[in-house]
Amino acid sequence: MTEKINQPFPKTYLDINEATATSGFSMASDVQTCSLLRTLATSKPAGKFLELGTGTGLSTSWILDGMDSESSLISIDNEPNFLDIARQFLGSDHRLNLITIDGADWVEANKEQKFDYIFADTWHGKYLLLEEVLSMLNKGGLYIIDDMLPQPNWPDGHQEKAINLMAYLDTRDDLWLTKQVWATGIIIAVKK
Repeated sequence: MTEKINQPFPKTYLDINEATATSGFSMASDVQTCSLLRTLATSKPAGKFLELGTGTGLSTSWILDGMDSESSLISIDNEPNFLDIARQFLGSDHRLNLITIDGADWVEANKEQKFDYIFADTWHGKYLLLEEVLSMLNKGGLYIIDDMLPQPNWPDGHQEKAINLMAYLDTRDDLWLTKQVWATGIIIAVKK
């Protein structure tokens, strides 16, 4: 077994990746994480999906690739220039709703919504408003976060935040949790 991705990449991925490199965005999820996101998305037919932190849409393309035609994905980001890349390559997908908004504003305004799959790839839903986002999970819903292993672009003090988050998630009795020391460090939790 190797970590090489031998399955086809989403049709739009290489174009988004090229536009991402040109844009200067350097916080995209790695290919291994994206492959896992697609696999997990396939497990939620007719699912309601949420991505907090679209970036340029690289991980979004993988999530969409795993979703069936009856599923829907809300993906939010506060950076319009990066979301424009996602819109250019993914905007015609009827299952996708791309929203330009601050994460805190969106979560506060949508706390009553429920999701089968949440990928929290930004501060909101991971380090901020965690309780609110976890309460949005349906029973059996997946909560996925990455970048839990030290990264070269982490600011000073961030490792302590990641350690504290992992320790807190371990204490919750409403989630089954798996921590993967793989890719950039992934946590997958399922709501009991």
